[in-house]
Formats: sequence, C-alpha cells, structure tokens
Amino acid sequence: MNEFFQFEADFVESLRCIPMQVRYKLDTCGVKLKLSHWTQFSATERQALVEKPCSCEELTAYREFLQQLVQQHTGVAAKELPIDPHPAWLNGTEVPRDLIVKAEEVGMTITLQQWHSLTPLQRFALIKLSRPSHENKNFIPAIQEFHLL
Repeated sequence: MNEFFQFEADFVESLRCIPMQVRYKLDTCGVKLKLSHWTQFSATERQALVEKPCSCEELTAYREFLQQLVQQHTGVAAKELPIDPHPAWLNGTEVPRDLIVKAEEVGMTITLQQWHSLTPLQRFALIKLSRPSHENKNFIPAIQEFHLL
C-alpha cells in the first residue's frame, strides 16, 4: 500500500505531513504519532514508514520500528492506542455516521453502494477527513478524487 492521494500532492514530495497511508498504518498498529515526531524524522526514515508493510503479519515489526524512531529522536516512546478489531474502514456494509453528517453538510449523500466500492484506504481517508475535530479542508477534494461527487 504505497498509494498517495491527489489531495495530498502539496506535501507528498517532501513528506512534510503524515500521508494517509502512514496514518492508516498508525491506526492499524496502535501508535499515536504526532506531527512533531514526524518532522524530526529524516526523509529516509519517513520514506521507510511509507514503504514498510504493516499487515497483520508485519504489524509488530512496524510498531517496533516506529517506536524505535520516536525514541531515538525524542527520547520517549510514542503513546500506544488500542487497536480496533473491527475498524469502520474495513466495513463496506455501513457508512459511518460522521461521514454521513459531513457529506450532508456539503450537500451530498454517500450511498452504501459508493461506500462499498471504495478501497479500505479511501474509506479510512474519508473517515479521518469527516471527523468533527479534523480541519476537513481536503474532504471535498477527496470525494471528488474518489468520484463520489
């Protein structure tokens, strides 16, 4: 999963922000990585976090590699979070409520058929971009990129 979205294009080359695919891996392995941690990593270390796999089999290795980087650069480990055994982005049969609300705010509806047709990474991105606490500036570009609007 080395996929960058078009709505991330303004920072992908430098990786100055944490791309969605890495954020997906963070939620998968249960680590809270702050932007302040990310910015301390070298370009090579950031790229390694993009490229390193984090599926079920590699989850522990990814978490250990990430924690080692954070410890090395900050002197303390990153906060660990509980791992959701049934994350909403893996459920193609139910559109999350926050996403429904956010879509309505911009005058659209995301159907179950549309939701089901998205990849887990696309679903993850929409869930993250629709959270009330998120800046949300990339929500409309994301739904356009995913051909939902």
